[in-house]
Amino acid sequence: MHRPDELIAPAIATAEQIAELAHRENIKVAAAESLTGGKIASHLSAAPSSSEWFRGGVVAYAEQVKYEVLGVPVGPVVSEQAAHAMATGVARLMGASAAVAVTGVGGPGEEEGEPPGTVWFGVLGSGGEHVYTELRRYDGDPQHVLADTTQHALQLLLQHMNGRHGNGR
Repeated sequence: MHRPDELIAPAIATAEQIAELAHRENIKVAAAESLTGGKIASHLSAAPSSSEWFRGGVVAYAEQVKYEVLGVPVGPVVSEQAAHAMATGVARLMGASAAVAVTGVGGPGEEEGEPPGTVWFGVLGSGGEHVYTELRRYDGDPQHVLADTTQHALQLLLQHMNGRHGNGR
């Protein structure tokens, strides 16, 4: 069993790398979160010099918030389309050139017919042109799903800020 600090240590290290790159390249960053409930924004805001590059985040836990604030089309919110819209929506709202978004099922039960651990990621790279989306399925209790989601979201953001990524969908 992992201690809570063991679960967040990789996310802290990745957020510090994001901070260094964002500060050096003058990249403005934002986050849109659903199942992680602010964990991604918390790591970004705690990173060095965050007041210079982190524009903010939106915790859109309720479907209506996703629809009305982030411009997610009405329909399933545990979807590629929702993750894409969340990333572009938060970038627009915050005036950011790079953004990350997560939507999914933390558990313990299923939602929208999706099993626990189902997570969609959306990442708008520092060019602000294409959104990369990715589906992951994690095992474990909600605490581990949220920790894994947070770490992977930060890692994807860092990769896309560096220009290292696959084709956006």
